[in-house]
Amino acid sequence: MDALNPPPVPDAPGPAPAPEPAPAPAGPACTACGATAVVQWQRRPTDEEIADAITAEQSRRDYARQMADPQAPEPDFGPLPTGDDMTIAVYGCGQHAISLDAAARVHASSCTAPNDADLPACDCTPETLPQPEPADEPAPAPALPAHWLPGAE
Repeated sequence: MDALNPPPVPDAPGPAPAPEPAPAPAGPACTACGATAVVQWQRRPTDEEIADAITAEQSRRDYARQMADPQAPEPDFGPLPTGDDMTIAVYGCGQHAISLDAAARVHASSCTAPNDADLPACDCTPETLPQPEPADEPAPAPALPAHWLPGAE
């Protein structure tokens, strides 16, 4: 190093980088307060939600018909959805959770859960749970080769 080429001066440390914000929690949020959900249940859709779903489905069908091959048979979509075959997911945090039995049932479209005044229940009569079908006899386990069993050699 000579006078014409001085040694490099190390860079002075700059300000520390700002810490990155914590990532937002992933997944659904509580319907009542927006906190991370810990329980989910189903309710029937309101008349407005049914109308929106039918409009969206009809729009999808119209587009599919427009894009269909004119030489092929016209697509058959079946009947439009009804409120009887639709459910809407409802979420609750730990504070706004309904009971396990209530969460296992489908609630009415007018259900106000998670309403603080009704917790851990709700203000509707949920649909009854389907009765479990009797289990068939389980198939017998296949016989394993002797060298697969522990202690058999």
